[in-house]
Amino acid sequence: MRSMLRLRSFFGRGIIRLNKHAVHQQRFTSDTSNTKQLRHKPALPLRQPREIIVACPAMKSNVNVSMLARAAGCFGVRQMIMCGNSRLRAEIARESASLLQLHIHRTLPPVLQRLRSEGYKIIGLEQTTTSSSIYSFTFPYKSVLVVGHEARGLDEDVLRECDHCIEIPVYGMPHSHNAAVAGAVALYEYCRQFPEG
Repeated sequence: MRSMLRLRSFFGRGIIRLNKHAVHQQRFTSDTSNTKQLRHKPALPLRQPREIIVACPAMKSNVNVSMLARAAGCFGVRQMIMCGNSRLRAEIARESASLLQLHIHRTLPPVLQRLRSEGYKIIGLEQTTTSSSIYSFTFPYKSVLVVGHEARGLDEDVLRECDHCIEIPVYGMPHSHNAAVAGAVALYEYCRQFPEG
């Protein structure tokens, strides 16, 4: 086939096949000579509200909680559960601080049990002996994403409430991601699987 090009993938595993028209079209759409920065582009509309809730135990740093809230707001998440004395710092969480429905509780297990009875699956973001890689995990539509404490991760009583545990593979040092960053990566993957809400 003359109209097909064979290209090695980035890592040299397998062959990617593209027709010349697609490659030609891609060349022109990635031309950045006329690109202008758009700051604070308006949010994309969702077909329906997202059915994911972010839950955190008492965290060590309100900066991490606030960064996670900002990411949640950007991804169209509507609810966030926080525990203990966690507070959002408005200068970090920005508009998310007023858009998210914040629920503050003493501990997570009773809240997770109630959400499970409402049809949610509890997804722990933690490195465990049975964790699935986020690359191969299919999120349930109604999910509660439980992000662990920065130093301790998810405590045993919270782990027992999880229906699934997922982890983000690490290829360097340190051996784990920052809690807010890991939460944002997991939210991105959920939204990639459910792009319209």
